[in-house]
Amino acid sequence: MACGLRAPGTVNRMETSGRRGSPPPAPAKTTRQRAGGGADLADVDRERLRETFNQAAGLYQRARPEYPDELFDDLIRVAGLVPGARLLEVGCATGKATVPLARRGFRITCVELGPELAAAARRNLHEAGLGAEVIEANFEEWQPPGGELFDLVYAATAWHWIDPARRYRLAWQVLRPGGHLAFWDGTHVLPDGGDPFFDEIQEVYEEIGEGLPPGAVRPVPGQLTDMSADIEASGLFSVVCVRQYDWERVYDAEGYIELLDTFSGHIEMAPWQRDRLYGEIRRRLAGRPSGTLRRHWGAALHVARRR
Repeated sequence: MACGLRAPGTVNRMETSGRRGSPPPAPAKTTRQRAGGGADLADVDRERLRETFNQAAGLYQRARPEYPDELFDDLIRVAGLVPGARLLEVGCATGKATVPLARRGFRITCVELGPELAAAARRNLHEAGLGAEVIEANFEEWQPPGGELFDLVYAATAWHWIDPARRYRLAWQVLRPGGHLAFWDGTHVLPDGGDPFFDEIQEVYEEIGEGLPPGAVRPVPGQLTDMSADIEASGLFSVVCVRQYDWERVYDAEGYIELLDTFSGHIEMAPWQRDRLYGEIRRRLAGRPSGTLRRHWGAALHVARRR
C-alpha cells in the first residue's frame, strides 16, 4: 500500500466509538495458549528475550544503524504531525528513533523496559540538546498520568516484543480519536548480488547449533512482511500506509561483532559459541582486501489510524 492518505470517509470509521479505556470489542484471540490458559513457549521466550537488550546498552547506540530520514518524513506526512504534537514511543532503547523525531520538534514520552537502555536514551538526548521524557516501565503495565492522550504511538524495532494479544488495544487506549499508530523493524535483508558473506558464514552457525530453522524465509528488500491484516483484525485501527525501505552499511570485523552483540539470539549464546563464531568472522574478513562486509537493512513502515 502506498503511503498516501486515504479519503477521510475510510479512515474515520468508528472514530468516536468510546472514550479512552473503552475500545470497541476486540475480535476473538488468535494467539496460541497451552492447555489451562498458560502462556505458550513463544510467550515465555518473548518475555525473557526482550530483557536481554538491557545488557547491550553500551553497544546499542553505535552498533545499530540509523533509520532513513525518508522513513521519518513519510511518517510525519502520513500521520499529519505538526511541531508540538504529542508522541509516545514504545521501547525506545537508546533513542535511535527518538532523537530524529525530537529534532523535528515533537514532544515525546518514551516507555523503556530496560534501566540501562533508558539511562542511555536520556544521555543521548541530553548530548543532542533535546528534551524528551524517558520512563523506565513496562508498556503493558504503564498508564499515562492524568489520562493523557497522544497524537502518535510508535515503536521502532520494538513492536514485536509487545504481547500480540494486547498491543493494539493498549495503543488504542492512549491515542486521541483519529490519532495514529506506527511501527517498523530494522532487519537484515539479502538482495540479489549482495555480499556472499552471509551465505558463507551459515556453515559456522550450523556447526555451533544455531542454524536457520527448516523453512526459514530469506528476507528480500521490498518484500518484508506486511502486517496490514494483523492491524485490521484488531478492529481498532485502519491501515493508511505501508512502505518499505532498504539501505546498506559497511562493517569491519569488530563493528559487525558489536552489532551481533546487540541481538538477543547472540547475547543468549554460550561463550564457546560466540568465541567460535566471532573468531571465524574475524578470520574470514581479515582475508578480504577491504577487511569489511556489506550488510543490507530493510524496514516496513506501517501507519494506521485509530478508529
